Amino acid sequence: MKTPVSECLYCQNNETLNTLMIKICDLEVSRLFLFREQSYPGRCNVVFNDHSVDFHELSEEERNAFMRDVARTGKAIAEAFNPDKINYGAYGDKISHLHMHVVPKYKDSFSFGGVFEMNPGKVTLNDAEYSGMIEKIKAGL
Repeated sequence: MKTPVSECLYCQNNETLNTLMIKICDLEVSRLFLFREQSYPGRCNVVFNDHSVDFHELSEEERNAFMRDVARTGKAIAEAFNPDKINYGAYGDKISHLHMHVVPKYKDSFSFGGVFEMNPGKVTLNDAEYSGMIEKIKAGL
């Protein structure tokens, strides 16, 4: 079931979105956000600019550009935080707007070897720490 634009977290770009994430920058066809919840240090979300629901709705050019944005984000996170693995998740059961979770995982850390939790609510940072993470990610983009 497609979320109407009027109810879409990413299209409305409202306080709810800003409570969950911090915008890092615009990419080729998407926006990059840092999750405020940082149980997975460096966790980001790549959000397609237009209100599309799934990969099959995109043209080949849009799909390739979106995946370039996702890969570019993964590379920047790898360089900034040196995770042991990066997990990628394209969900949309509740918010049907194409987006990709980019989740760094660390061997001796939270939920390594399992599926990442969407909102574990365990780690939040202060503004200076978020800014530092954002600068590290931007340096690798």
